[in-house]
Amino acid sequence: MSSEPLPPLQPVFVLRGHSVHVHAVHFTSGNTRLLTGDADGWVVSWNLAFKRPVAVWKAHETALLGIGSWGQDRIITHGRDSRLAVWQLGTENEEGMAKTLPVDKPSITSPHPWLLHMLTVNTLNFCSFAMCLDGIPQPHNPHVAIKAKRHPPPILVAVPNTIDSGGIDIHPLPAETRAAAIHADRNVTTGRKTCSTSLSWHFNSLPSAGMVMALAIQAESTRLQVAAGYESGHTMVFVQSDPGAQFQRLYCARPHSQPVLSMAILPSRDCYVTSAADAVVAKHPLPAVQGVWKTELKPLKLAQTKHSGQQGLQARSDGKIFATAGWDSRVRVYSSKTLKELAVLKWHKVGCYTTAFADVVEPVATKTEENVAVKEEESTDDDGESIAAKGLLALSTVQQRRDTKAHTTHWLAVGSKDGKVSLWDIY
Repeated sequence: MSSEPLPPLQPVFVLRGHSVHVHAVHFTSGNTRLLTGDADGWVVSWNLAFKRPVAVWKAHETALLGIGSWGQDRIITHGRDSRLAVWQLGTENEEGMAKTLPVDKPSITSPHPWLLHMLTVNTLNFCSFAMCLDGIPQPHNPHVAIKAKRHPPPILVAVPNTIDSGGIDIHPLPAETRAAAIHADRNVTTGRKTCSTSLSWHFNSLPSAGMVMALAIQAESTRLQVAAGYESGHTMVFVQSDPGAQFQRLYCARPHSQPVLSMAILPSRDCYVTSAADAVVAKHPLPAVQGVWKTELKPLKLAQTKHSGQQGLQARSDGKIFATAGWDSRVRVYSSKTLKELAVLKWHKVGCYTTAFADVVEPVATKTEENVAVKEEESTDDDGESIAAKGLLALSTVQQRRDTKAHTTHWLAVGSKDGKVSLWDIY
């Protein structure tokens, strides 16, 4: 008996709220909220339990490049208007926010979240910011400890240099200063022929690797590691051993023949993955200062996928898989260990730009669920008050189950050129 082929996997839900390209998606608030940003600068915060918007505002005058979160109630947006903004938007602040979606043409004067920080940054590279927690131990302060929920630990933000498009600036927040800079490496050989025209002096004055196209950053104690992908297809790792010290380039490889489009450091913190305009997906080491001579200056693994134009690369929090968004409208899921293609998700009819994974959370029985049976036994129908209490209990239980499902589902969100965001439940 011949077995029929399985039908193609379909998204669990599709969020239709944007009228233009969706450039950024990000899960926050313990997977209960999904942030989406579009080419017109609008940001939408979605309640994943009910699949409804809880906050809509115009964060930037032009397209979004990236969205992130800092602590429980701070949202970072990076726009092509040369601004990087930090907004305060906790669940307690959502009541006063507008709910009209961008597709319904809301007023640009609708309420904004509280603006906490603003940095002027370079956005000519089309490169989104990268961030990590500051690894330097903070001095103990009991007053700060009491306010830890309202004041999350400091972070470091990496963006392309304001003047040198091949360089990198690192800004600490909330300090809003420039803590360090990595200058463009002009000693990289691209393998291109030297220009013999009268404009050769101009081309030779540019960094060989070209513009910074993608960034990733991580900090451990006083050591800082920055991985960068370039226009030439190169990727490099720079390490700073102590604050104030010069960055050392400890790794340089050119696995791609076209510009690097995206990268992500895996949760193991010892390697990272890159994708580019070509069809190659590559896995690279993250060398430490003390282990520089033990690190081979070549990628750990290369995969020729035969599908060019993969971007929006994101790794899941358990480190087992990562996903890319393709110009061919398909989303591909890969094994982080082998780079083997595990799944191809097709629903969108046009190109996809961005992906995001929800954090992997193990379901835990809540007190509400554990005590439902006990409370139902204690409730009686002798009077109206007990009937009302029973109804409220049932309502709270349904809402709790919806919240728990949204919190524990292995979501993969995909933003596309069609203005839609598809939600997939995989593995």
